[in-house]
Amino acid sequence: MKSERKAATILILATILSAFGWIFSKETIQGLPPFGFVGLRFLLASLCLLPFCIGALKRASWRDIRSAAMVGCLLATALMSWIHAISISDTLGEGAFILSLSMLMVPFVAWILFGQRPKRIFWVSLPVAISGLAFLSLKDGWQSSTSQLWFLFNAVVLALHFNVNSKYSQTLPILLLTCIQLFVTGVIGLTASAIFESVPVHVEPSIWGWFAASTILATALRYVMQTTAQKQIIPGNAALIMILEPVWTVFLSIAWYGEQISLNKMIGCGLILFALILYRTDGKFATLFRRS
Repeated sequence: MKSERKAATILILATILSAFGWIFSKETIQGLPPFGFVGLRFLLASLCLLPFCIGALKRASWRDIRSAAMVGCLLATALMSWIHAISISDTLGEGAFILSLSMLMVPFVAWILFGQRPKRIFWVSLPVAISGLAFLSLKDGWQSSTSQLWFLFNAVVLALHFNVNSKYSQTLPILLLTCIQLFVTGVIGLTASAIFESVPVHVEPSIWGWFAASTILATALRYVMQTTAQKQIIPGNAALIMILEPVWTVFLSIAWYGEQISLNKMIGCGLILFALILYRTDGKFATLFRRS
């Protein structure tokens, strides 16, 4: 019981670090081109993992490597659309809630790809989430911003990546699959940056500080903490704790950027949060609420 409480605390801290990652990334791209930032960040991350999976890489077939690289292409698409959405958005908290819908889209994508029918609670949670999205877009009529559409596209691609990644993780070593995905993401990000972006003549030292925080704290340390905690906590509880990330992101965005949260946005974010909790608790949350 004590170890589970400790794991829950670590996981909560991991969600806070993840939320800070949104701020770190937003600050970094004030001085670095967005695609270049993603490419450099994930290429370095893949090189850090390489020493731990050289043996598995030597034993892997070209077919396995191609499969992992294909998954990496999906991850690259997701991350590049995410960083583009961040670069054009003034509402990080709202974006974090839209992005959190990816986990609700996972069963729908699995149904399309693999014929796995979603649980009944999915069909209850889905209209609640859609209502939340509608409230986020309501401001003197229906107004969907470009960043909202990019975050929504990002959520769809993440759901697709989650399903395909889960399939290949059954046959490929996890570290090898992760390393190749990160490497492919890094290469695609740097290639896109070379084609579409200009290299800055001078980068302020503070920007490299934000880059280091994003790479070391919000990526490496966060994933280590998350993996460590998930080994000691019930998966259902872990999933509920992970929902806290968009909540922290809203608070940080308000504190750091002075983001204005209108009543419509509050209702929209609340509905999305309720839909996620409803789905992840398989409807038990609503039952407990009625009993109280």
